[in-house]
Amino acid sequence: MKVLITGSNGLLGQHLIPLFLQDERYQVIATGRGPNRLPLQQGYVYEAVNLRDAASVNHLLEKHQPAVVIHAAAMTQVDDCERNKDACWDTNVGATRFLIQASERQGAFFVFLSTDFVFDGLQGPYSEDDPVNPISYYGSSKVAGERMVANSKLAAWAIVRTILVYGVAADPKRSNIITWVKNNLEQGKKLKVVEDQWRTPTLVQDLAEGCKLIVDQQAKGIFHISGDELLTPYDMAVQTAQYFNLDTKLLEKVNASTFTQPAKRPARTGFVIDKAKELGFKPHSFAEGLEIVAKEIPV
Repeated sequence: MKVLITGSNGLLGQHLIPLFLQDERYQVIATGRGPNRLPLQQGYVYEAVNLRDAASVNHLLEKHQPAVVIHAAAMTQVDDCERNKDACWDTNVGATRFLIQASERQGAFFVFLSTDFVFDGLQGPYSEDDPVNPISYYGSSKVAGERMVANSKLAAWAIVRTILVYGVAADPKRSNIITWVKNNLEQGKKLKVVEDQWRTPTLVQDLAEGCKLIVDQQAKGIFHISGDELLTPYDMAVQTAQYFNLDTKLLEKVNASTFTQPAKRPARTGFVIDKAKELGFKPHSFAEGLEIVAKEIPV
């Protein structure tokens, strides 16, 4: 069975590809912008494609005829989306439309990656049935993508919402909350960390496993895939500092209002993940995830 994975150079893509390659039932076609930047270069086909171009997308799917499309490519920097709304819409909505249309023609099972930012953060944690109400342009673009999927003529589809994904990418410039805290505290720098936002942070390996469970079982509908613990960024920073034996006194609790950011963030999201657990999803705790990430951080 052929699986096409978009956004293969991204954090999730880098973990999805080896996971599917371990399963001999699947042939993997990976696509991203520009050259292949994955450490693992063999065992799959890589295509550099501009997903914002309909003809390129059509050619890609006609050439490979995938049975499954996992659409993980997106513009995810919330403030960049607020500053560059046209680029955000073209990437998160336009490219999704082209992929849906091409997938409809191929009869492919379409898996769309979405976010907790489709919610306003007033009543988290959220279940899959809760009404969406985004408060940022990024969130609005993902709601538009979700609605296109749900209202499409796709033979089958799934929407995977996730939250604050952390893990180690091949690109050392990509930071996550763990490496950000570790690197700054090791240099003796003080950090202001938000204590009035709540999330259920997601280890990238868990998210990849959740996506594969959905594909393996051809599970249809909306699924919340995240960790199981409601934590603030400050909670995560303290756990990180303690794990690496760094000075927690360098961490200062602050309110989100301390920072001037173009995009609003929902205060309290978090997910109810019972539906995912019915598929066999078992997320790691943040402490376990921290240990996994620590072993992967380049020395």
